[in-house]
Amino acid sequence: MVVKPQVRHADDAGSAPEDRTKHPVDETLPPLKMFTSGLQHVAAMYAGVVAPPLIVGAAVGLSGTELTFLTGASLFTAGLATFLQTLGVWKIGAKLPFVNGVTFAGVAPMIAIVNTTENKADALPVIFGAIIVAGLLGFLAAPWFSRLVRFFPPVVTGTVITLIGISLLPVAFGWAQGPDPKAAEYGSGKFLALAAITLAVVLLLRRFTKGFLKQIAVLVGLVLGTLIAIPFGVTDFTPVTEADVVGFPTPFHFGAPQFALAAIISMCVVMLVSMTESTADMLALGEIVERPADEKTIAAGLRADTLGSALSPLFNGFMCSAFAQNVGLVAMTRIRSRFVVACGGGILVLMGLSPVAASLISVVPRPVLGGAGVVLFGSVAASGIQTLVKAGLEKDNNVLIVAVSLAVGIIPITKPDFYHAFPETAQIILDSGISTGCVAAVLLNVVFNHFGARRNDDEVTAPMEPGEEISEARGVKTAHAH
Repeated sequence: MVVKPQVRHADDAGSAPEDRTKHPVDETLPPLKMFTSGLQHVAAMYAGVVAPPLIVGAAVGLSGTELTFLTGASLFTAGLATFLQTLGVWKIGAKLPFVNGVTFAGVAPMIAIVNTTENKADALPVIFGAIIVAGLLGFLAAPWFSRLVRFFPPVVTGTVITLIGISLLPVAFGWAQGPDPKAAEYGSGKFLALAAITLAVVLLLRRFTKGFLKQIAVLVGLVLGTLIAIPFGVTDFTPVTEADVVGFPTPFHFGAPQFALAAIISMCVVMLVSMTESTADMLALGEIVERPADEKTIAAGLRADTLGSALSPLFNGFMCSAFAQNVGLVAMTRIRSRFVVACGGGILVLMGLSPVAASLISVVPRPVLGGAGVVLFGSVAASGIQTLVKAGLEKDNNVLIVAVSLAVGIIPITKPDFYHAFPETAQIILDSGISTGCVAAVLLNVVFNHFGARRNDDEVTAPMEPGEEISEARGVKTAHAH
């Protein structure tokens, strides 16, 4: 459980007086604060949304114009999926400040589909058909999948939340090194300096400012970092000058969906991975905003994920899932209103309808994003540690669960080729440290804390004094963990 901060009244956050009795998640902010806070969410997740369509589009061999169209479609569908999650319809949507976008877990299998499709013109329709089927099946399975929440006590959720942050940090480090890993100046002092300056700006704003300016420190850091990058020759305004003002993602622009069994199976596996990660993200976000995600909330959230994925191909988009980097933004800013994130979804929709607007965010250099990402993703890991503090780590069983699960989850980060000998379908799951760590934590918790009559009976021993129990050393008696 995350350490509870001082609860603010709605009017303290700039909300209307009638919001005083509302939970912070359901509060509304003044228009300017709503827009800038929503824009901050868009800036945090933009690179993650546009990367998959750019990679898959390049593999298909799309022209520059078609790549721009595919990217805009991904932004548009991410906005629609975010609407489903934050605002909700019927039993669809977690109604939490939860951002949805294109999942990176689907990139490898989609590339495999492209490589195995004889006519490259059919590759995207085959991918879209597989996503539609996987999304519909996931929608039907959501209520049963959500029942797994009982297997996510604090020792599991804390481990998973920590892994989410740790897994995202290498992304920030990669951004900090520059836009092109193959370039000679990748990782040069120029790029690292820009990342460090952006990080410093965010930290200084968080330390020495108050109120709304403190809350949008990341957005201000991105703007100042981009301006500072101009003399370095890193900021490229070409996408803005070449983009069209208006452009609608025409339904089935690349052709009617096609349904191939192998592709469908592959995307169903990706859907299971995405549902696992989304469940972990919802549990993490529920702790951060102090509205714990129960079985009903998770089922509604998974329905939004899967329905958003099923509808996305209609507008030439890909499978949608939760964006963990935005969980870190909520944790850092403490702006918990789901309507702020819904506003971000509206910005994504507008960007999808206006390529020139979408290109404005793309002007932010990768090193600048990397500097801000260190704060965002590190905040997620810190939230996980806060949860683990209350997970009952005075027990040997729980220490083993955390130790082994973190080790399993970190494998794909420290040794990306560790599972290279496994089948490609298995690698989809194994290469996701969040998924493997989550599965390991759940299974170990069941084995150690549910099987046997004497679970959690052994006190953890102090590392510096083998054999001495912490409870004895400290003179305190702790309760058993559940």
